[in-house]
Amino acid sequence: WGEFGRTPRINKDAGRDHWPQVGGALLAGGGFRTGQVIGATDRLGAEITERPIHFGEVFASLYKFMGLDPHAITLDDFSGRPQYLVDQQHHALPELM
Repeated sequence: WGEFGRTPRINKDAGRDHWPQVGGALLAGGGFRTGQVIGATDRLGAEITERPIHFGEVFASLYKFMGLDPHAITLDDFSGRPQYLVDQQHHALPELM
C-alpha cells in the first residue's frame, strides 16, 4: 500500500503517475470481517463515488485489533513532542469489526 493511487490513464511514457484522489488496499487476516469491498469509484477508478476512507481509519482498525488504543497512546516525534498513533478524528472502520 502506498501513499498514492495511480492515474486511471496511461501517460505518454506508457506508465502511470501518482493519483492522490483514489488508491486501493487489500487487507487480509488479523480478525477482520472479510469478503467485502468497502467504498467505490467511478468506472475509471478516477474519483470516489461511495464511502471514502482515510488511511488513518485503516491504521486505527489495525491498532484496535492489536489491542492498542490509538487515541490514548503517544510517541514522541524528533522534537520531543508527543504524537498520537492516529489523528483523533480517525476511528476504526465499523465494516471491519
